[in-house]
Amino acid sequence: MGNTFGHLFRVTTFGESHGGAVGVVVDGCPPRLPLEVAEIQAELDRRRPGQSKITTPRQELDRCEILSGVFEGQTLGTPILLLVKNQDARSQDYQEMASTFRPSHADATYQAKYGIRNWQGGGRASARETIGRVAAGAIAKKILRQVAGTEILAYVERVKDVQACVDPERVTLAEIESNILRCPDPEMAAQAIDLIDTYRKEGNSVGGVVGCVARSVPVGLGAPVFDKLEADLAKAVMSLPASKGFEIGSGFAGTMLTGREHNDEFYRDEQGRIRTRTNRSGGIQGGISNGETIYLRVAFKPTATILQPQATVTQDAEEVVLTPRGRHDPCVLPRAVPMVEAMVALVLCDHLLRHQAQCRIWE
Repeated sequence: MGNTFGHLFRVTTFGESHGGAVGVVVDGCPPRLPLEVAEIQAELDRRRPGQSKITTPRQELDRCEILSGVFEGQTLGTPILLLVKNQDARSQDYQEMASTFRPSHADATYQAKYGIRNWQGGGRASARETIGRVAAGAIAKKILRQVAGTEILAYVERVKDVQACVDPERVTLAEIESNILRCPDPEMAAQAIDLIDTYRKEGNSVGGVVGCVARSVPVGLGAPVFDKLEADLAKAVMSLPASKGFEIGSGFAGTMLTGREHNDEFYRDEQGRIRTRTNRSGGIQGGISNGETIYLRVAFKPTATILQPQATVTQDAEEVVLTPRGRHDPCVLPRAVPMVEAMVALVLCDHLLRHQAQCRIWE
């Protein structure tokens, strides 16, 4: 019921924020893929809490265990179970939220839908659920890299009103990981880090935009009518906690252009390949990848939990004032970067397998 994503490359996440563990089952991974736990751990380390002064101080090592689906360093083609145990939960910080709804959180809607909820740290609504996505994304990334040389990079593009200057065609992982914000523009990063830290000290939060590029994506991924590649990408990233907006290619700015200005004209390159001179389509036309770089952006709201008094109600509709406790990110963006990469990788990997199954059968 909403916990599984994908068609051929299917992932099912499980666990609550303050439960015993969180994790994911990955089904449909091709056999004989070399895979070591260290490859998955590297991605989880980018997502884990307690990285810097602008992330939550919750201290979790997020050590990954592979419990099935891998033997002698290779995938078996059977379900892969990845598990991460929770070690630094402080459930007592959430006692007051057992009967009081936090503003802009999932408390009220979960209670209305299910009639019961895990109020400790937000349960399934917590961003801790994304551990399973990032772990599965590490496998998807490796498949894409080995089969097609695909590279997926996300980065912080804007924090509140502080905008970075980034060339999506040339940005590198080293530039992204050069600072705690994960922004390849060092001047903007310094300003934004100070901004986030100021709001953190006030017990407040800020949001912004994460950009993402996928290079060397095979031509032909995606399908009409309901499974267009950009539609699946939109669903994937909009399923992330705190996400509020999605753009691909020219996005909303494209509405300010005429068709003559916006169209990507074709040409034949030196290798005889069909290319486009511009890329306002964002690497996707008619819902199918055209081989150009896929470029998208995801808007994230300010973290809902802030350490300031706010008006709310209890489950009995009594009006009260709540000052939440606990440990929360003053800005989700630095940790959202690997999450966006993971979701993009899951979509592209799933569509790669689907394309191979339908369209490459006679090769």
